Amino acid sequence: MSLAAAHSARIPRAASGTNPKIRVMLVDDSMVARTVARRALATAPEVEVVASVGNGKIAVDTIVDAAPDVVVLDIEMPIMSGIEALPHLLKRRPGLKVIIASTLSDRNAEITLKALRAGAADVLLKPSAQDGVDAAKNFGEALKRKVLDFGAAAAAAASRRRPVTQTMRTVSRPTKRHAGRPRVVAIGSSTGGPDALAQTLLDWAGRKVRQPVFITQHMPPTFTRVLAEHLSRTSGAVVAEGIDGEVVVDGRIYIAPGGFHMLIEAANGGARIRLDQGPEVNFCRPAVDPMFKSLVATYGGDILAAVLTGMGRDGAQGAGIVQAAGGQVIIQDEASSVVWGMPGSVSRAGFADETLPLTEIGAKLADIAGGVGR
Repeated sequence: MSLAAAHSARIPRAASGTNPKIRVMLVDDSMVARTVARRALATAPEVEVVASVGNGKIAVDTIVDAAPDVVVLDIEMPIMSGIEALPHLLKRRPGLKVIIASTLSDRNAEITLKALRAGAADVLLKPSAQDGVDAAKNFGEALKRKVLDFGAAAAAAASRRRPVTQTMRTVSRPTKRHAGRPRVVAIGSSTGGPDALAQTLLDWAGRKVRQPVFITQHMPPTFTRVLAEHLSRTSGAVVAEGIDGEVVVDGRIYIAPGGFHMLIEAANGGARIRLDQGPEVNFCRPAVDPMFKSLVATYGGDILAAVLTGMGRDGAQGAGIVQAAGGQVIIQDEASSVVWGMPGSVSRAGFADETLPLTEIGAKLADIAGGVGR
């Protein structure tokens, strides 16, 4: 028996005519971590764990035979790390969705961001041994949701099989538009968001957006700080995590810190940031909906909002509130999205004023905001 066979349980594809399950490969040198993941996924009848291996090399050697749809990939492993294995896995299995399972540290946050830029689809924070049973349970539930979402997104994409309209107006009802430029810009994103945000801010290069910009990206603590630093380096703009009680300044870009909803409230003739650790919204904290709602409460309809690539429905309700108040909502199109969950839900609800490819969104936002030369 080969080393790969000794470390991997491989299950063949279901026979034709049966409902295909979402096939998952677990790659982690910790047997405990793989067991937690396997047990969580076992509660979803739509999911099959087809391989469970202890390092990146075995994963690369067995990826073709195991034929998973989703790989849950640890970063730090002996023989071959996750970041080393990632490009080989993506090359050998086109269309593969890779969820990076990372522990909380500055180093791992940097590596995870690198993995996302290299083609990983999403990130999930692994609990440490000190975090207890509840943390392991929460990790398992979050993993199950992500795997099921990827499966649903793949099935929906396969069923559509139609050209995607690059630009369309989908206003569901007449709205009262506020005259002049918006007072704030707000962006929500999730799966695929770090690259989409980098592209959007890079497309603002050479033009100064004078309004404050608020971003909610679904990411864990520490990871959002590293993302802010990365966006600052690549865009040249001032990007930082929002701080509780911080006075909002024009031209600054604020990112919701992982673990907190970022709300904006009126204060002393201006606005300030309030961080909230209340319950998750749409299974997320930070979440886009609370940010959008707080902006409408503070700025009325003087808002330009964008919903970029991401899983789930977060942002749809908030986009409706923005549009009803007279604000404008732009979403990323399906063709350029890693997952058309969040923008798709806004579109289906009729709350998108325009649907654009990622390559046009940054320039469009800058045009509407009245960005000027530096």
